[in-house]
Amino acid sequence: MRYLKLLKESFLFALQAVVVNRLRTFLSLFGITIGIFAIISVFTMLDWMENAIRDSIESLGDNTVYIQKWPWSFDANLPWWEIIKRPVPTIEEYEQLKRRVQSAEATCFVIQTGVTVQYRNNAAEDVAFLSSTHDFEDIRSFEIARGRYFSIFESQSGKNYAILGAVLAEKLFENSDPLGKSITIRGKKLVVIGILKKEGAGGISDEGLDRVVLVPINHTRSLINLRSESLNPMIMVKAKENVSVDELKDDLTATMRSIRKLKPNEKDDFALNQASLLTQGIEAIFSGINLGGWIIGGFSILVGGFGIANIMFVSVKERTNIIGIQKALGAKNSFILQQFLYESVLLSMVGGLVGLFFVFIGTIVMNQTLDLNIHVTVGNIFLALFISGTIGIVSGYAPAQTASRLDPVEAIGTTF
Repeated sequence: MRYLKLLKESFLFALQAVVVNRLRTFLSLFGITIGIFAIISVFTMLDWMENAIRDSIESLGDNTVYIQKWPWSFDANLPWWEIIKRPVPTIEEYEQLKRRVQSAEATCFVIQTGVTVQYRNNAAEDVAFLSSTHDFEDIRSFEIARGRYFSIFESQSGKNYAILGAVLAEKLFENSDPLGKSITIRGKKLVVIGILKKEGAGGISDEGLDRVVLVPINHTRSLINLRSESLNPMIMVKAKENVSVDELKDDLTATMRSIRKLKPNEKDDFALNQASLLTQGIEAIFSGINLGGWIIGGFSILVGGFGIANIMFVSVKERTNIIGIQKALGAKNSFILQQFLYESVLLSMVGGLVGLFFVFIGTIVMNQTLDLNIHVTVGNIFLALFISGTIGIVSGYAPAQTASRLDPVEAIGTTF
């Protein structure tokens, strides 16, 4: 109980010193506030970006292989001029793969290009036009918010139907119901039968499937040349539940080489891409940005720590006679030490909390203006408090130690 009482008195002395010297308090915590704001802002944005990208990668499927002309990660032993000579995947190859690859649960052919979509007087430019075979829904994860997906008959017969992304539907139709209405793409009419659930900004693409038009491939193949490289044609293959991605890739490699009649000594003229290639790349990127965040915020916190130490030495000098009186009345060195340490930690913690408050306000503003989903994690809050407390102890220990070792007789006679 006696120890708790001394602890309470030390804290009250520290609190009084902080409240009385408002300008000094403000100057002391300013550096810590900037440092915590810099570090936690960077980490909060990184958490949001990493989660968004990982969610986007997961939507690609960790057990899905993408057969394309271009690889997602380049091999130094494979010159780019050899990649240019490769043919693009074709819908005929897709049909053969679907028949011959036994390790695949689902296979689909997809093309993508940019288009302008119109509905009456409203128009949306640079919209992703996706056209695929029916199995697209079995490979790429998404939800239908309103309406429905294509039936097998509609996909096979090439009906002029379309499914719209949520953001695109809002832009074109505003407050009206899009279902059953016709949109125009390159002079052709498409009837809207479904609206995708909003995925939100972030990830590999800016808005996922929020700004896309999804159309059956058999409708598109009657209008454009599916062998055009500008359409970025690809074949997506999803492995069966008990089949590993490596087994599926081996099966696809053998089958594609057979379809393209490649000789044993010839290199593959296609790329087998998978989501893990992207994951490996972003881990290195985020590690570098994390390090940058620590360096930027670290310098601010270092300056703030020196500021607190300087102010604390001034505080010790100002209160030297008070320290002498306290020691003459029986205050122990530990009491004086705690008193100044608490003041230093309190200053640093307040600075950290103010920095966290600014980060929190910043996330609210960004979420409201940019329609994002950024939030300060519990881990980042504890990290900010831990850093603030540590800086307070480190910065305040030397001044507190100096104060605790003062001779009471000399201290009482000192004037500032």
